Amino acid sequence: MKTVDFRSDTVTQPTTGMRDAMAAAPLGDDVFGDDPSVNALQQAVAERLGFEAALFMPTGTQSNLCALMTHCQRGDEYIVGQFAHTYRWEGGGAAVLGSIQPQPLNHQPDGSLLLSEVEASIKPDDVHFARSKLLTLENTIGGKVLPLPYLSDASALAQKHGLARHLDGARLFNAAVAAGGDPYVAAHEITQYFDSVSVCFSKGLGAPVGSVLCGSAAFIQQAKRWRKMLGGGMRQAGVLAAAAHYALDHQVARLGFDHALAQRLAAGLQGLAGVTVEAPQTNIVFVEVAGPRAAGVIDHLKARGVLATGLYKLRFVTHLDVDETAVDQAISAMREYFAG
Repeated sequence: MKTVDFRSDTVTQPTTGMRDAMAAAPLGDDVFGDDPSVNALQQAVAERLGFEAALFMPTGTQSNLCALMTHCQRGDEYIVGQFAHTYRWEGGGAAVLGSIQPQPLNHQPDGSLLLSEVEASIKPDDVHFARSKLLTLENTIGGKVLPLPYLSDASALAQKHGLARHLDGARLFNAAVAAGGDPYVAAHEITQYFDSVSVCFSKGLGAPVGSVLCGSAAFIQQAKRWRKMLGGGMRQAGVLAAAAHYALDHQVARLGFDHALAQRLAAGLQGLAGVTVEAPQTNIVFVEVAGPRAAGVIDHLKARGVLATGLYKLRFVTHLDVDETAVDQAISAMREYFAG
């Protein structure tokens, strides 16, 4: 029985074309700024997303942390969603390493933050309070796409109150592909509302490592200092940057296939007793299982060669290393479990 892995789109393996690009990458020392493959990737991402500059990072966690530490000083505050990666899933790095206070807010059903609550959470200029400095959003958030009108309104609110704006765009290109049309144009339409954006290449885009942080030239220069301090100064990093560059050029549009597979999976799980399936917008399918049967579903799936996660809901993520057959295997395993 073949094991199919729906735990995350981070489990993808480099394609043959990507491995060839990595092997052929011209290299230098990136700490000295001499790696041509890193420089080419940074320039390409900055240009496509509409920023002056960009910086290649080992991970999305480090990319977001460098962004927060560049926007905020000790004793400052960032406003963020309860389930945003920068608050919940990245080890509390902003607070632990940056002395930056998070102000988490509840998400609306569509993944957004209610703008009236954002505004109410902004602190007055008073010595009793942390200084509100930054609004941080995530797109996609839980696989959901934040609409452009919402991003426009959130950006305007932040600017009205003098807040900087950061986007955790780990799955930015999933949001762009879901919008339809040219995904690079759609991505730029999203990023125009932010002062900085972090984009992951090691999720649906299939690179083994890497994230890119975009911003102004001055912002990136300061972020580079934080990257070095946080241990992210790599040397012949072009072998990794080449994989991300290959993904940028060749593996963006195909994200639509992952979205179609998620739709196929969700449709196949409809009608199971005690099971509620969220209609996926991109490549993530969340499933709620009611009652005592929830406890055994992960183990049953694993025994049938299907890997999934269940931190707070059962989650399946489609990606370039699963296909229709893998989806059908997951559907069959789920249906077997709930038929018993």
